[in-house]
Amino acid sequence: MKVARKPEWLQKRVNPAEQAGMRALLGELSLNTVCQQALCPNISECFRCGQATFLILGRHCTRHCSFCNVDKALPQPVVDKGEPARVAEAVVRLGLSHVVITSPTRDDLPDGGAAMYAATVAAIRAVSPATRIEPLIPDFQGDLNSLATVMASGPDIIAHNMETVARLYHIRNGADYGRSLEVLRACRDLSPATPVKSGVMLGLGETGDEVIQVLGDLRGTGCAYLSIGQYLAPSRNHYPVQEYVRPEVFEALRETALDMGFAHVESGPYVRSSYHAGQYLPGGGGR
Repeated sequence: MKVARKPEWLQKRVNPAEQAGMRALLGELSLNTVCQQALCPNISECFRCGQATFLILGRHCTRHCSFCNVDKALPQPVVDKGEPARVAEAVVRLGLSHVVITSPTRDDLPDGGAAMYAATVAAIRAVSPATRIEPLIPDFQGDLNSLATVMASGPDIIAHNMETVARLYHIRNGADYGRSLEVLRACRDLSPATPVKSGVMLGLGETGDEVIQVLGDLRGTGCAYLSIGQYLAPSRNHYPVQEYVRPEVFEALRETALDMGFAHVESGPYVRSSYHAGQYLPGGGGR
């Protein structure tokens, strides 16, 4: 089933004028954001507030997930060694109290880009030690050494998104449902004091029982923080939306997840894994 028209609760408008200042800073520092690459519907709101999710390791992903708008092409193996320092400078200039760092999946790199995640954490720590840092990592093909590299850098919270239920994992080209669960479990085991976070999209054709199953599987890994949002197809060439889930369903799922033991849950049509990310940890909020 293909759903063509957005309902009234999904009519947020993107205002380019509100993005001008952030775009200028990003251009000056030659930085990418997933906000731009993924065509996030919250981009005007976040950019206006001086918030962004930085996309390190280039703009090109080695996988071809049918739901994602990040460029899909084999990247050059060259890594921009100056990027961590520029991200750190942006964090300082924006006065961020919480920052999310993510990347395309880089299966072409021996460590999947783990060393660059660690270098970015270190660069931010050096100039803004009070900023809480949240790497939103790919699965690194399940490589424990890569995961250990990231966890050893001392993030304040670590995130890896499940995205969808087991039956629909074919939309995540190159990914594996069980492996993603093992990534979350390994993050907890490598650094038990570091909170683990994940995110799920709805509207891809999942059933209610399947959603409860993935929430239970996430809790089984020790995952304590959760985002649940509506999938919105970036274009007609992407995987089509199967359902626009009503706001009251998101609220019911939030309550269910809290009852299952999640410490904090953001659930709503416009929720994304890095949206209001600073509010998950105790004492969070603001920039």
